[in-house]
Amino acid sequence: MVQQTSIATFAGGCFWGVEELLRDHPGVTSTRVGYTGGDLVNPRYEQVKTGTSGHAEAIEVHFDPKRLSYPDLLRFFFRLHDPTTLNRQGNDRGSQYRSTIFCHDDAQRQAAVAVIAEINASGKWPNPVVTQVVHASTFYPAEDYHQKYLSKNPGGYTCHFVRD
Repeated sequence: MVQQTSIATFAGGCFWGVEELLRDHPGVTSTRVGYTGGDLVNPRYEQVKTGTSGHAEAIEVHFDPKRLSYPDLLRFFFRLHDPTTLNRQGNDRGSQYRSTIFCHDDAQRQAAVAVIAEINASGKWPNPVVTQVVHASTFYPAEDYHQKYLSKNPGGYTCHFVRD
């Protein structure tokens, strides 16, 4: 029996920490880090890290929608980073670290807008959510050494953690 999976793409700061927390979330079947949201074809880390490529460090998440709904995946994503800081997470600054939901269809866009409204109404954050909701574009996988980086390099830099 073939498992049906869906794809979600997020950016929420340095992709290492976001991937580390999403990878083992129940219902997530696989993740990979990469670059998306810019115009540069086949970007590499050396270009993206400058903040001039237009791309964000992002995570492509494959998940089982029978075990994990897209809105619940979004809610978990919003627990992993501060969605109220523009182009910044922890020590990482620049548009390549922006908070973005890259929607693969209109249902994802509607869910993203609804969850953002829910988060804003909750009062959890003292400032409004600045997460962008945009149409998904080409996802370029990052270099191999970035994939599952924190598993390969325990104690490596991350500013991500699950917030209550």
